[in-house]
Amino acid sequence: MPPEKRHAKLRWFSLGVLILIVVLGLAESYHVFKALPEGIPYEGSPRPASQVRFLSDTTFVDNSGTRYVRQEIFDEVLRMIKGADRLLVMDMFLFNGFQGPRPERTRALSSEIVSALLARKSEVPHLRAVLITDPINTVYGGMRARHLESLRAGGIEVVETKLSPLRDSNPVYSALWRPFFWPLGNTDEGGRFDNPFGKGKVTLRSWLTMLNFKANHRKVILADSPTAPGGWAALVTSGNPHDASSAHGNIAVWFTGPAVGDLLRSELAVYDYSSGRTIEVPVKASSPGPTEARISVLTESRIKVALIDSITKAGKGDSLMVSVFYLSDRDVVWALREAAADGVDVRVLLDPNFDAFGFRKNGIPNRQTGAELNASGVSVRWCDTHGEQCHAKMLLADYGDGTSRLLAGSANFTRRNLEDLNLETDVLVTGLSTAEVFTGARRYMELVWNNRPGEIYSASYDKFAEDSISKDYLYRFMEFTGLCTF
Repeated sequence: MPPEKRHAKLRWFSLGVLILIVVLGLAESYHVFKALPEGIPYEGSPRPASQVRFLSDTTFVDNSGTRYVRQEIFDEVLRMIKGADRLLVMDMFLFNGFQGPRPERTRALSSEIVSALLARKSEVPHLRAVLITDPINTVYGGMRARHLESLRAGGIEVVETKLSPLRDSNPVYSALWRPFFWPLGNTDEGGRFDNPFGKGKVTLRSWLTMLNFKANHRKVILADSPTAPGGWAALVTSGNPHDASSAHGNIAVWFTGPAVGDLLRSELAVYDYSSGRTIEVPVKASSPGPTEARISVLTESRIKVALIDSITKAGKGDSLMVSVFYLSDRDVVWALREAAADGVDVRVLLDPNFDAFGFRKNGIPNRQTGAELNASGVSVRWCDTHGEQCHAKMLLADYGDGTSRLLAGSANFTRRNLEDLNLETDVLVTGLSTAEVFTGARRYMELVWNNRPGEIYSASYDKFAEDSISKDYLYRFMEFTGLCTF
């Protein structure tokens, strides 16, 4: 071929590639900035709380290294299921029996919840029970989820969240996945590739879909309750009804009152667009008498607003206590650093990012943010994990004016969790520092921070300290681009 023709073909090929890149970039820009479904994010007004309690699951080892687990969150969930009579709505991210290569046999949470739901529906046929969950439980359409099929067969309404209306959190990858792989669909008949979460085989399409890193990461339940003031109760938690998560440390807030109606409205936003149906809101917004605390239901980016505001409100002599599985959002890190510089007593308890269902992790991002915070005068400790994860997501702020704030729920302190990328739910509890919910949260933080004779929950900063420039750059690159699971 003459050089002129070869050069001409090369120019046309280069132009074609450039046009393709521009088209894909423009299309992906839409999916990064597109409008979210109505009702997402959601911010409820501060509502008086008739009753509000702090719950926790804690895991520790004794002096011989034997591990113990104390749990109360899903015991409360089971009580709520057994008391429901008219309406029960549950939204859970991980709801399966998958076990990693090193199974956690502490508790078969998914089976317990399935059995309780089926039993209650059988006892009360008119009960409308709805489970909203994430496609991760079918490995994105690559496996049949028999526990979900059992629920459907028993009259429980199961809604798999549609993730496509959410913004892309991993745009470099999603720009290629959407035109080239999404049209292929998936099959639940199995495939040739290992299930990334447990036993069984899935298709390559399941793996390709997973790499979009989108999720309905919420963890809530609400139901009518014969013993609750106003007749309704709700629980927002960091915990999943997931067998391999059964030994994780987690937290929850249980409450009654008109904020339950706000929580239902926030859930209906997901239910409506994912199912094409709707549910009437039967929870009345009647206000109880004088209360010590108020509750706001917050989802997605509204959580970050409350988090930053709670940190920046603190001044000299105030205290901030954080326990979180992932901490990487730059705005949150900077706010904590500045609070410490202003004389606030800032204590941060982090998971060492070492264990993940039998797999070993490299410590990113917590060891990098932990090093940064420690160098800035923030007191940092690590959960002393032994196979499980320190899965709590909470901030407790105690102010000098005798008031406190507790922000708790499903959201890690990361860009993915706080910037309208994942679906998340937290509650912000505000009120007098002497309220039971704050004293309960304070007892929990003091326990896991200080340990007890014969009960080891956490370790000093030095145990997992890491000062790696290359990993620090990698963490910041991953956080900025979305090429990560945090």
